[in-house]
Amino acid sequence: MLGVSQEEIRVVVDQMEQLVPADTTLEDLANGVAADYNESIVLAVMNGKLCELFRKPEKDAQIRFLTTESESGYMTFCRSASLVMLKAFQDIVGKDTKYQVEMKYTMGNGLYCEYTSEEVPFSDALLYKVECRMMELIQENHPIEKRSISAKKAQDLFEKYGGEDKKRLFRFRMVSHVNIYMLDDYIDYFYGYMVPSTGYIHQFGLESYEDGFILNLPARSSMKNLESFVPKPKLFEIMEQSKDWGNTMKIASVADLNQQIADNKIQNLILVQEALQEKRIGLIADEIAKAKKKVVLIAGPSSSGKTTFSHRLSIQLTALGLDPHPIAMDDYFVNRERTPIDEKTGKYDFESIKALDTDQFNKDISDLLEGKEVAMPTFNFLTGQREYKGNTLKLSDTGVLVIEGIHGLNEICSRSIKREDKFKIYISGLTTLNIDSHNRITTSDGRLLRRIIRDARTRGASAMKTIGMWDSVRAGEQKNIFPHQEEADLMFNSSLIYEISVLKQFVQPLLFQVPAGTEEELEAKRLLKFLSYFLGVDSASVPNNSILREFIGGSCFF
Repeated sequence: MLGVSQEEIRVVVDQMEQLVPADTTLEDLANGVAADYNESIVLAVMNGKLCELFRKPEKDAQIRFLTTESESGYMTFCRSASLVMLKAFQDIVGKDTKYQVEMKYTMGNGLYCEYTSEEVPFSDALLYKVECRMMELIQENHPIEKRSISAKKAQDLFEKYGGEDKKRLFRFRMVSHVNIYMLDDYIDYFYGYMVPSTGYIHQFGLESYEDGFILNLPARSSMKNLESFVPKPKLFEIMEQSKDWGNTMKIASVADLNQQIADNKIQNLILVQEALQEKRIGLIADEIAKAKKKVVLIAGPSSSGKTTFSHRLSIQLTALGLDPHPIAMDDYFVNRERTPIDEKTGKYDFESIKALDTDQFNKDISDLLEGKEVAMPTFNFLTGQREYKGNTLKLSDTGVLVIEGIHGLNEICSRSIKREDKFKIYISGLTTLNIDSHNRITTSDGRLLRRIIRDARTRGASAMKTIGMWDSVRAGEQKNIFPHQEEADLMFNSSLIYEISVLKQFVQPLLFQVPAGTEEELEAKRLLKFLSYFLGVDSASVPNNSILREFIGGSCFF
């Protein structure tokens, strides 16, 4: 064994032992191995714990690095870009000016934000100045500092600087200290980690959009290239609608939700939110009936609540005198031996459209529209085989096919059906609730929590397994679902403003079961920290026809 001087410590970096000066930082170590990585290193995992790069390594530490290719690394990049933007706004508008920048929701790779101020109004010229200032901050490579202060001091600090939403957030956090970040004279609170300095933000763009602007960022799959922002008017419309719902219920942040729970108003909130969703489903049914559509195609990413939505829509259609028939596109999976293999993972690619027998699906739907009686399949997920158990279907004059599946919006899937006969619906859990004005809750987090609970309840799958496959699921969504979402006739947001407070009770025990030292543990710990911001709510008040019941159990539909 090598001797260790007082000025040096032994560490193991990417399984290679090194002797380094005691005042070395993780960033220093990362710079030494950066050439071995395809993308920028932004975080470290030290002895199984996620760490920021300004940290110093511990003696005999086992260290590996994460780049922007990882989910944690990519979110760190996006979060840090937001901090640089907020600092730039302060520099251009002025620290003593009353203004507010709110980060509303993601739009593709961009983040939709809104700026308000009576003293310095929003304009393209203002946005251009902010963008130029961001470039200066990045070129000058300013350090980003992290400090731990008492929760009480944090509340006083943000009350002074106009961060009322952050002050109220800390009121419900059962911690004595919180971490704040400083970029020169700009101070803010962020949920999650940061890069060590502004120079890490190598790609970004700002452009006006609707009543606000877009902070455009590179895609995780292609960090070296910044793609032009592509407007998504239908997605924007449904996000704005959902935001308005939140305003109707006076809930824009987690602190607002927690206050409703603390004031014992949650039952009324649940009833109002469910009523709003039911009203929306009823309006969709009216539109389908008025247009005399015979085929309704429902598509959306994993854990969006497609099955429950299709049943609730069918009930509304029945109330209008129609004869709906829910059909699951999954029943048209090809037999397991014909399922395509993902070249990257070597595993079955169930997200591929080639995993579906689109020829048989198109034939059956065409036959049904022609009035023929059709033998309907059922897919056996245990044996991996499509089965015919004597179930048949014949469409009546008032019949409507309500079909749900991830490829429902893809024209290949329904190529034999005339476009005028189809009504396409995109459904997803599009979270508009934020932790605070500068901390987004990603829509994928809400869907992941739903799926962890459902997989454990219905498939006996551990949280570790669900987390482990989530990256692959999301890659499939990016490839097969999101490119078609704007082709929908309309969109439906299945997210419930109260749901994370309910999901918390079910998912926490599952997350604590993720084994220590695994890659999945890092994600489990992040989700547990995320859940700590929410007060819990008992599920007894959730109606049995709620979309949430598809995941937590107790649904009246299945």
